[in-house]
Amino acid sequence: MGTKEKIVQFMKEEAYKPMLKEELVKVFGISNKEIKDFYKLLDVMEKEGIIVKTRSDRYGVPERMNLIVGTLQGHPRGYGFVVPDNKDVKDIFIPSQDLNGALHGDRVIARVISRGFGGKSEEGEIIRILERANKTIVGTFEKSKYFGFVVPDDNRISMDVFIPKAEINGAKTNQKVVVEITKWPEKRRNPEGRIIEILGYKGDVGTDILAIIKKYGLTEEFPEKVLKEADNIPEEIPEEEINRRLDLRDKNIFTIDGIDAKDLDDAVSIERLKNGNFKLGVHIADVSYYVKEKSHLDKEALKRGTSVYLVDRVIPMLPKKLSNGVCSLNPGVPRLTLSVFMEIDKQGRVVDHEIVESIIQSKERLVYTDISNLLENDDEELKKRYSHILEDLKAMEELCNILRKKRENRGSIDFDFDEAKIILDENGKPIDIKKAERRIANRIIEEFMLVCNETVAEYMYWSQIPFVYRIHEDPDEEKINEFNKFIHNFGYHLKGIQQIHPKELQNLLKKVEGTKEETVINTLMLRSLKKARYSAEPDSHFGLAARYYCHFTSPIRRYPDLQIHRIIKAFINGELKGSKIEKLKKKLPHVAEQSSIRERIADEAERETEDLKKVEYMSERLGEIYEGIISGVMPFGIFVELDNTIEGLVHISTLVDDYYIYDEFNHSFIGERTKKTYKIGDVVKVKVMKADIDKREIDFIFVE
Repeated sequence: MGTKEKIVQFMKEEAYKPMLKEELVKVFGISNKEIKDFYKLLDVMEKEGIIVKTRSDRYGVPERMNLIVGTLQGHPRGYGFVVPDNKDVKDIFIPSQDLNGALHGDRVIARVISRGFGGKSEEGEIIRILERANKTIVGTFEKSKYFGFVVPDDNRISMDVFIPKAEINGAKTNQKVVVEITKWPEKRRNPEGRIIEILGYKGDVGTDILAIIKKYGLTEEFPEKVLKEADNIPEEIPEEEINRRLDLRDKNIFTIDGIDAKDLDDAVSIERLKNGNFKLGVHIADVSYYVKEKSHLDKEALKRGTSVYLVDRVIPMLPKKLSNGVCSLNPGVPRLTLSVFMEIDKQGRVVDHEIVESIIQSKERLVYTDISNLLENDDEELKKRYSHILEDLKAMEELCNILRKKRENRGSIDFDFDEAKIILDENGKPIDIKKAERRIANRIIEEFMLVCNETVAEYMYWSQIPFVYRIHEDPDEEKINEFNKFIHNFGYHLKGIQQIHPKELQNLLKKVEGTKEETVINTLMLRSLKKARYSAEPDSHFGLAARYYCHFTSPIRRYPDLQIHRIIKAFINGELKGSKIEKLKKKLPHVAEQSSIRERIADEAERETEDLKKVEYMSERLGEIYEGIISGVMPFGIFVELDNTIEGLVHISTLVDDYYIYDEFNHSFIGERTKKTYKIGDVVKVKVMKADIDKREIDFIFVE
């Protein structure tokens, strides 16, 4: 146990009373030589929020002092919630007058000032800001005679930033800018800043996406030293590297991806064995051969954590030389891979497996749409075109169905959400929005990657090697209880909600399939579950009903996959011993945490660019009439989702034919006089009235 852990353990003891640092020195028997380092350690622990120093300079742990350490989630109306580091503690509500200068995203310490009753959150006040999240803020500049101010794009930052005249630096009204904070807010005083970058006028082509990129701290350009390292990677694979690997270049191996994909990191192969089983090969780009640990490429990849797929561009984790070049499993060229061969029986059980370093040469670059048309529609032309792999494709379809059935039987939850496919013209303007297809070819690759990830995770778990797992913790009983109350309105009921099994939720999804309420129940179920994350500690994946799971199949675009490729290669080559294992144990929690943080940021940025383009698309269609389904009912209005996945609000003030009463329990509005009802799942017709690009909001009105 390290000194940090010993200090925390000591302070958590019931008999402990907050002590001065001089008293702690005596307790821990710190020598005169070590005092400086000990005091530095206390300072570091205080900055991290592990321990707290009181006004009388005494130290203790937050939980023994009625304090909560966590991250502030701001709200557009000025208040916020502290999301505790300790996952077992509930969020704390912070009124606007008790934020004390904290902004959205800041790491803070809050004091609990009143306990929550009747389902309400505990209330608190911010007493200390440990770390500022927003060194810079992106927003719209407004200029007046003697000063300016920036209205943040992120509405969770509810304060404008004051800009002194000397710090305007040429910015003009209605321009999107990046402002650096020079003075942090205090009670009743806004933050101050200076303009460090002008992105362009609001509404100009590309400016809004650029603002989102800056807002989330995404970096399109790679540092010079990273690009130099990438440029020095040779195109040719050395002969000695080929000779030490399993050579699969003559095998029927191919990729299946979307038509626009450029970073092809997974290829597949299949054989029918004499015993009736399948031999499935999943071949993943060996990025770790090129991206060496502690290199500039590696440090930059960990910093980014993931590639980000925005609506009009990809911000890759690795430079194009790797992501679209030497690592991408392009057809007809030799590529280094890590191959997982799995023998799978007719019940979908993996009865044997092998992981090897390999070299492949993809025979085809297949596209989801073509292969789906071939398998679903028996397309004659495509059958001729792919006659040399037709039997393989049919075997893959058969195995896919077996694996899917096996997952269903154990209770894996398959959310079949409609995703938007946004078509842009050459200027980035949205010209069409439709549902993205998820057909048999997509499902084949999904099932093969899932079974591969599970197989690898289970193998490494039983090998007792430090590893990065993909975990999905069991849901909170309270949230499931609320969800159960909601579905009761539609005549559904969950059993065993104290320790809900994923199979119970999966059964509900089957029951609602094809009904009017399907989308809203799917959405609310998803919100009732926790978010999946990366962890150095093994835990199950609730949503997949999987005991072991990891991300192994996308090392070009996800850092955890790259990290575990290194671990697996070292392990199968007998290089993981003693000090290497200890180093991994120390390193992996940081890798897991950083990757989880970057994934959340990427998700938010991707969602915001989609929302932006949806509002832009509807801003050109004011007055047009669409059919949609009521997807949500709130006291202020009714949300309606169109067939193309776009959602808008019918504000309660526009319902003028009667006085409508909000029925919270039944999630509906009922006309007082006419008894006309609007409830979730109803099919309605709406007219587009307003599309506010700044707020990312679409307003509808009902039409008969």
